[in-house]
Amino acid sequence: MRGSHVKRAFRYRFYPSDAQAAELSRTFGCVRKVYNLALAARTQAWTRQERVNYNQTSAMLTGWKKTEELAYLNDVSSVPLQQALRHLQVAFTNFFAKRARYPRFKSRKKSRRSAEYTASAFRFRDGRLTLAKMVEPLDIVWSRPLPEGAVPSTVSVSQDAAGRWYVSLLCEDPCVQPLPATDAAIGIDAGLDHLLTLSTGEKISNPRHERRDRARLAKAHRRLARKAAGDGANRAKARLKVARVCARIADRRRDHLHKLTTRLVRENQTIVIEDLAVRNMVKNGSLARAISDAAWSQLRGMLEYKAQWYGREVIAVDRWFPSSRLCSACGRLQQKMPLQVRTWTCDCGTTHDRDVNAAKNILAVGLTASVCGAGVRPQRKTPGGQSAMKQKPLQREP
Repeated sequence: MRGSHVKRAFRYRFYPSDAQAAELSRTFGCVRKVYNLALAARTQAWTRQERVNYNQTSAMLTGWKKTEELAYLNDVSSVPLQQALRHLQVAFTNFFAKRARYPRFKSRKKSRRSAEYTASAFRFRDGRLTLAKMVEPLDIVWSRPLPEGAVPSTVSVSQDAAGRWYVSLLCEDPCVQPLPATDAAIGIDAGLDHLLTLSTGEKISNPRHERRDRARLAKAHRRLARKAAGDGANRAKARLKVARVCARIADRRRDHLHKLTTRLVRENQTIVIEDLAVRNMVKNGSLARAISDAAWSQLRGMLEYKAQWYGREVIAVDRWFPSSRLCSACGRLQQKMPLQVRTWTCDCGTTHDRDVNAAKNILAVGLTASVCGAGVRPQRKTPGGQSAMKQKPLQREP
């Protein structure tokens, strides 16, 4: 039996020379320009009830390069420009499938600065990566080795708001294999006082990364607010300081979530979570900052793709399931359960910790859904909404 390899992106920081930085900056600008031109052309065709596909926009790109106004598009590699058109095609495909909003134009100041190179536009030999239109290889900090014998199929170069340069190499990773099966299953209740409460009774503290750097972030924002809009160099420096604080917060949050989700996936065969509507929850003005800092959506995404990698199962139960109001011992449903109530006693005499009880109920309904199929909604009276969903493990080829 031979398993199919998982494709993973390995991201590294690199330090470009002045010439490389200038070339990449030009490429970023050209990618953004081509994307916006193609989006404008497709939008105009849409108003005329016409469809424009990738092949047509590719032909348009050839014509744009021949004009005097856009002749500078010839100065950069053509591959990132073609990839921008492919990304736009994917965006429209997702829009027509109702998975995403209508594509938006890229902003010079706010949009992500990135370019994607396929195999024909870079050379990777002996651990040295050289991009098209460049003479010298990139000065990459190899913080971890690539899988032995790995050959990148795609390379993405980006620069974040804090000015840091990153290169991401997409490779097949033979090291990712299903973990040995286990009978362990766990229910997870997400919260703010504790980031996660497990059905085993364990509570994982919420690091509150944004709160720890809130004073530093507020100070940087005040300095930026005092800079006039036309004060170019000083305003750019102040903006960079804000971006660096935000990047520090995001990096620490991502690192914590990676460690936490890897541990949960390794220890448990089945993980049951709530299908939280985070987008609606952040509309609560008093809790929006704390909910955003908890990053529940990011945590769920990590759990799902790691479960696919390692042959685990993630089940998301109905968001309307009354996990907090249901007694995990006798099944009695309480009529009300205000948020300030953290411990309560059921009529059967069982005293519950609110979050641990909720995690136990989430696990129970998730396992029921796993056995009986999606659509199991115990104690649910309100019609509509999503039923229990299962995240299937990655299928392996014989």
